[in-house]
Amino acid sequence: MADQPKIFNRETLEQAFHRLGELAAAANKIIDISVYGGSALVLTTDFRVGTQDVDAVFEADRSFVRHAAEIVAAEFGWSTDWINDGVKGFLSAQDSSPSAKTLFHSYPSETGPGLRVFVASPSYLFAMKCLAMRAGGVEQSEDINDIRKLGSILAIANAAEAISIVTRYYPAGKLPPKTRFGLEEIFGGDKDVQ
Repeated sequence: MADQPKIFNRETLEQAFHRLGELAAAANKIIDISVYGGSALVLTTDFRVGTQDVDAVFEADRSFVRHAAEIVAAEFGWSTDWINDGVKGFLSAQDSSPSAKTLFHSYPSETGPGLRVFVASPSYLFAMKCLAMRAGGVEQSEDINDIRKLGSILAIANAAEAISIVTRYYPAGKLPPKTRFGLEEIFGGDKDVQ
């Protein structure tokens, strides 16, 4: 187990997924994982250069994926929880919608058995980050930076537009007050915010 937490950049994530893909191919399996949070941002944007773990969900062959992830951890000298499914608590009922995720890449190749990595769309990542917004004020969290950057990508002009995107994925009645207040602080108050 590594003494320091590993920081995963795009190259490190690609190496890890490639190795997981090799293990899946050797077992003649096709494994689908969906990647969220900082890892999805590292893979798909230029503004997030690193993350401390991989938030991922793998529904099929969980025991195989967990075992393969342990092998990767041992080979690379990482903690065994380098990939985890703690993000499950933030999945939307819309998670299986075609607009929620896209295929990022297949490892080790685009054909044959291996690992298929799906990443959450920018709007879904935005909604998840907003729902998970950490306490401590809008100036003290990497989540807030991610929300601002995703807001820019999505051309969000005000809190009402931000909440509109969040409610595509999560029921308006289930949004915690901290999410609404945080979005008003980040994107500016708006009298039309519901």
